[in-house]
Amino acid sequence: MSTSLDDVDRLDEVDGLAEGGRSGASRPGRTSGVRRPRYRRVDPVPWWLVTIGVLVALYFILPTLVVIPLSFSSSAAFEFPPKELSFRWYENFFTNKAWIGSLGNSLLVAVLAAAIATVVGTAAAIGLNNLAGRFAAFLRTLLMVSMVTPAIVIAVAVYISFLQWHLTGTVLGYVLAHAALGVPFVLVSVSSALGGFDKRLLRASASLGATPFRSFLRVTLPLISRGIVTGAIFAFVTSFDEVVIALFLRSPTFQTLPVQMYNSVTFELDPTISASSSLVVVAVTVILLVPLLLGTRKKSR
Repeated sequence: MSTSLDDVDRLDEVDGLAEGGRSGASRPGRTSGVRRPRYRRVDPVPWWLVTIGVLVALYFILPTLVVIPLSFSSSAAFEFPPKELSFRWYENFFTNKAWIGSLGNSLLVAVLAAAIATVVGTAAAIGLNNLAGRFAAFLRTLLMVSMVTPAIVIAVAVYISFLQWHLTGTVLGYVLAHAALGVPFVLVSVSSALGGFDKRLLRASASLGATPFRSFLRVTLPLISRGIVTGAIFAFVTSFDEVVIALFLRSPTFQTLPVQMYNSVTFELDPTISASSSLVVVAVTVILLVPLLLGTRKKSR
């Protein structure tokens, strides 16, 4: 026979009254009928919510669990599970000039784009943090438009503009386009870090004779450094993994790793893509998890 929470609460009240009566009878002067605090049980997580969470996690994890074993197959075709294990496709990836060259191009573009996006996004976040009103909100929205705009729309706009400026197929064109995609991530991250920044520290620094630039280096920068690093990491990953704009800007002499992976599926059946995909997944996962683990370790200390 089950007992509801209301019945439990009533029993607690009766017990409190009984104890109060006994204590009042034995100790004059004490007020009878003292009620004990009531405790309610926390409702467990519904089974359907747990099921949905597990299904969503499997939806994102299962492709990786298929691609990584495929990269160790010795067969010239895609077969899962692999019959024989081999490092054949990893060897081909690191010895093939097309694959290793595209990897170098992606790293070069991602590093430069992340550096530019970090500087611009940090400066924009600090500037907007000192502004207020509709104009500041308009500027913030304008800088974050690329996060909600479809990638194909941005790619077409970038291609039309860069075609007139003769930037298609150049390193500068890739860097500028990818930096524009990374600025919103830096802006959000640094703005979040500035939300807990006490501006009185800057006034104290100025009262001690520090210039604005020195106050930024010695006071502001150390306090928002975690937000800057987080934004830079997201800008790097966004540039390294971007494929739509890269397809519009590619040239026979310069193309990034995502474009090379796209070509290996479109024009030829090359199992090397499984090795490159595995490397990209592992690299991106490590890049995103290491700062998180370091931050958790610092908090535990």
